[in-house]
Amino acid sequence: MVTETVKALSAEEISDLCVRHTLYDWSAQAGLKPMAIASAQGVHFHTVDGRRFIDFNSQLMCVNAGYGDRRIIDAIKRQAEELAYISPFMATEPRARLGRKLAELLPGDIDKVLFTLGGADANENAIKIARTVTGRPKILARYRSYHGSMGSAMQATGDPRRWPNEFSTGVVHVLDPYHGIQRGTDSAEFALAQLEETIQLEGPQTIAAFILEPITGTNGILIPPDGYLQGVRELCDRFGILLICDEVMTGFGRTGRWFAVDHWNVVPDLITLAKGLTSSYVPLGAVGMRPKVAAYFDDHVFYGGLTYNSHPLLCAAALGAIQAYEEDDMVGNARRMGAVLQRHHEKLQERHPCVGATRSIGLFGALELVRDRRTLEPLAPFNGTSPEMKAIGQALLDAGLYTFVRWNTIMTNPPLCITEAELDEGFEILDTALEIGDQAVGS
Repeated sequence: MVTETVKALSAEEISDLCVRHTLYDWSAQAGLKPMAIASAQGVHFHTVDGRRFIDFNSQLMCVNAGYGDRRIIDAIKRQAEELAYISPFMATEPRARLGRKLAELLPGDIDKVLFTLGGADANENAIKIARTVTGRPKILARYRSYHGSMGSAMQATGDPRRWPNEFSTGVVHVLDPYHGIQRGTDSAEFALAQLEETIQLEGPQTIAAFILEPITGTNGILIPPDGYLQGVRELCDRFGILLICDEVMTGFGRTGRWFAVDHWNVVPDLITLAKGLTSSYVPLGAVGMRPKVAAYFDDHVFYGGLTYNSHPLLCAAALGAIQAYEEDDMVGNARRMGAVLQRHHEKLQERHPCVGATRSIGLFGALELVRDRRTLEPLAPFNGTSPEMKAIGQALLDAGLYTFVRWNTIMTNPPLCITEAELDEGFEILDTALEIGDQAVGS
């Protein structure tokens, strides 16, 4: 028997072939040159041509356990050898164990989940469930939100990614407590009064649910004022509106608690999960629901389904990820290292006039850059960029730091396994790159 040797592709070949034959999302394809990645371990990943990057965004705020965790990898391997797939109409041990474990971890009395493949279809199904259970058509959502790129989830998204995709109806957007760096954060009382006015004007009896990220993610790590989420819960209860909390990004330890709502002791009616659920080693999402919601389907058919709902490999991966979080106290580490991250933020704001604001909770953080400390003019316009922001982003990559640079913000969302020394490594690179922004302030 002759074994043919397959020649490894070069970094350039990998990048060129990927662009030629696959469609990259959120991008015009001409001129794309994606990095070709070979391997990763801990908080670092390595390119095919030998470069090493520290990941300061956990990719898409999702590789919570870091790279190469054997507990997740081995859980997937063991399950693949035993049972790689079975219909979602069957029952399996990983599905049973994961359902029970999530019921233990999820806030309050949430004890039933519908498994999906990711955050977008988790939100899609949460909206469908809310409309079905209440019999009402409308969904409230906030402008500074992102809930996914399909159907109702895309319509519920408030930020400009919604604009080219407004094909469905029934979503009403409301203002956030935060109105940009120049206006800052409203009081909980003011924000809640605005929300109640919108509910009254739209007709409470027409609104099925209010979907929101407890802490806004890609639109700037916007932490609500104390009392806001509690007030939203009270308004929803008063008007019979279901509260959907999108914890796709904030769930599984990112904020220093298992779930962001735990900071304010709020229990939503539905909670959506993905990303950190498996540390993104494989795709899995979920919709958790309280008994009062789940009970509707005791004698009503749930008209929805997915071929890969409750996939055994994915459930096994989630169990491996939760095992890693618990054994290494990664939720506690996010809280402890979050204090270190906050101190780094404060030092950068003291040192660099281009840093107009910093926000963080646990290992969920952002720097907001300005052109003028007095007027707080952003270093890039809303839904746009600037030469300075592009230069800062390139300087970070050149120095070996990967993160999410969007508009005038830089994200600091490393894996939850990060050490203080690794945080120091990343912030040293940020410190140097921010000198480019300082030059813009000086001019």
